[in-house]
This record gives sequence, C-alpha cells and structure tokens, in this order.
Amino acid sequence: MSVLMVLRVKGDPKKLEEYSAAHPDQLRSFAEAARGHGMTAHRFYGSAGEIMVVDEWPDQDSFEAFFAEKGQEIGGMFQEAGVSEEPRPEFWQVLDTADKVGWES
Repeated sequence: MSVLMVLRVKGDPKKLEEYSAAHPDQLRSFAEAARGHGMTAHRFYGSAGEIMVVDEWPDQDSFEAFFAEKGQEIGGMFQEAGVSEEPRPEFWQVLDTADKVGWES
C-alpha cells in the first residue's frame, strides 16, 4: 500500500513559483528522478509564509532513496524560496474507511 509524504516548511510560495518559472528543466528533472524511484503523484501547495509538498510513494524507503540522490539540489531550490529550516518529511498511510472519494477509490 502506498504512502503520502507530506513536508511543510516556512518559506515564500511566490518565490518558489518564480524559481519554478525560471528553472523548469530542473524541476522536471526532479520529477523524472522521483518517478524513477516510484513516485506516483506530486504537488506543491502554498499558504501565507508556508510551503507544503504532498507526494505519493510506494513506501518510505523509495522517497528516502530519491531524497538521498536529489536532496542537496532540492535544498538549493528551497533556499531560493526563503526556506532556512531543515525539511522534515512525514509519512502517512491510507486508512481503510467507507467514505473514500477520488484517487482511484
């Protein structure tokens, strides 16, 4: 069963969007490398002063292998977005409940 990786950091969502617009090939290379490690979904979200990443992975080990490969480069991107804290990913498993909607319920 897959896991969601959720990562929240203090940073400037607008700066992250600007970085993405200026470096689209780099972000695509991150996504390609992540898919190579098994990632099936990815999104960035922003709120006032905060950035959140939500990914779906086959398991925690797959994410950790990807992050070991690309973490330093991702850190540079986060730095450009004003992130100064160490990212701390959390892993969540889907619960078997009767009210599932979407994501191939």
